[in-house]
Amino acid sequence: MRFLLLLFIVMPIAEISLLLQVGDLIGGWNTVGLIVVTAFVGAYLVRQEGISTLQTAQAKLAQNQVPGKEMMEGMLLVIAGVLLVTPGFITDIVGFAFALPFSRKFIASRAASHLTVRTFNASQQSTYQYSSRPSAHDDGDTIEGEYTDKSENDPDKRLK
Repeated sequence: MRFLLLLFIVMPIAEISLLLQVGDLIGGWNTVGLIVVTAFVGAYLVRQEGISTLQTAQAKLAQNQVPGKEMMEGMLLVIAGVLLVTPGFITDIVGFAFALPFSRKFIASRAASHLTVRTFNASQQSTYQYSSRPSAHDDGDTIEGEYTDKSENDPDKRLK
């Protein structure tokens, strides 16, 4: 919580300071023009990358795969869109880092290693750990098994 408070206090001060310094170097109207151009370029980039990420996610869903990485990239694109339309150069740098494909894929794969997905169903709750890399305790052995859903065979749990 203190981090967010510090972020909301320090970021505007840093942005204003940098805007004033750039304004002194290239002029006030040029600085405003540069901010407007980065907003439009960023919005266009986020739109194109968003469409591409959505198509990749739909292709994975069509193959019955979980589009975990694509969901993470989509979240980063939303954050990038907000940062890129926010006036300032620091937010633009972070926004472009989230929007450009090579840096976004790296950030998404790093963030996905900390992602936990929970699925809910009327009869059970499952938790899955999503990671783009093998876990430390994975020894490479595959364990096969079968299970039976007892709730379907239990007369007390059937819907009437």
